[in-house]
Amino acid sequence: MKLNFAGLSDPGLIRSNNQDAYYIDPEKRFCIVADGMGGHAGGEQASRIATEEIQAYLTANWESSQSSQELLVQALWQANEAILQDQQNHPERADMGTTVVVLIFRAPESPWCAHVGDSRLYRLRGEELEQITEDHTWVARAIKLGDITFEEARNHPFRHVLSRCLGREDLHQVDVQPLDVNVGDRLLLCSDGLTEELIEPKIADCLQDSVLEKAAESLVEAAKAHGGHDNITVAIVAVAEN
Repeated sequence: MKLNFAGLSDPGLIRSNNQDAYYIDPEKRFCIVADGMGGHAGGEQASRIATEEIQAYLTANWESSQSSQELLVQALWQANEAILQDQQNHPERADMGTTVVVLIFRAPESPWCAHVGDSRLYRLRGEELEQITEDHTWVARAIKLGDITFEEARNHPFRHVLSRCLGREDLHQVDVQPLDVNVGDRLLLCSDGLTEELIEPKIADCLQDSVLEKAAESLVEAAKAHGGHDNITVAIVAVAEN
């Protein structure tokens, strides 16, 4: 299958700086979206370290005997350790951290995804949009337990409280999973600056644009039109025939 990528990051309408980061591999093997937190310098540093460390590890070990699952787990552990080391070297950034979502295409294995936090992966198949990743947040767990409804979660005061992120000594698990991907699918990696503003039917509508770059632009512009309260980052993969 042939893969086409497009990405875009925007500070939004409220924040003066952009603490998100993304990376698309020039060889079309993987892409990364990270959403940093912990003050201006801290958030930017954490998301930058995460994308750089994951990119470096994947590139250096791409041809190794590691499975895609092992490759992703080790890449994210390395990113976590690098952020922890930076915190030690710069105590003023001790509270920084970042969410991350990573997608890799490594033949002959199926595509794999890894994530920590509430940056998400979606799959658009036809007109049906499906959230593939499960947020590591207080509200996601509360929904799963039946304590609150999905509608209540959208405006819940704890909706930004993460149960997991990179940059924590107590990070014990990263979620990895294989993906079912067909020709014609579109895959969307995004920060919560998009999903906080747009409901899924609107995301699906924007993703339908035949030109990937325009689809990315329409997602960002729609999020800004709905308030743009946070940084907005998207990376889109279109799966086509060879």
